[in-house]
Amino acid sequence: QVQLAESGGGLVLAGGSLRLSCAASGRTLSSYAMGWFRQAPGKEREFVAAITGKGSITSYADSVKGRFTISRDNVKNTVYLQMNSLKSEDTAIYYCAANRGGTTTSGARVDYWGQGTQVTVSS
Repeated sequence: QVQLAESGGGLVLAGGSLRLSCAASGRTLSSYAMGWFRQAPGKEREFVAAITGKGSITSYADSVKGRFTISRDNVKNTVYLQMNSLKSEDTAIYYCAANRGGTTTSGARVDYWGQGTQVTVSS
């Protein structure tokens, strides 16, 4: 099994930045596509960003494109999400995800989930 632990969430003013980290244990991450999803109260969990196993290809939801950047360090077994120009609409619990077969925008196809880290953006 793969265990994922998110960190780096917090409270930030609109226009500010945060960097989330996801540390993995149990298995190395190089063979897993990784991603970030988020869930606001009363809403479905939605795709945010994804990265292939070697970090060569990234993808983003339209709502965060140009503002968020996903990256990974397979030596440290860690995935990052740099979030810039944050908006109040970005407020949510952010979840790290790992998938054996490749990147996906569907949460139903994710193999492993972290416990989440809260991001709150105030106007």
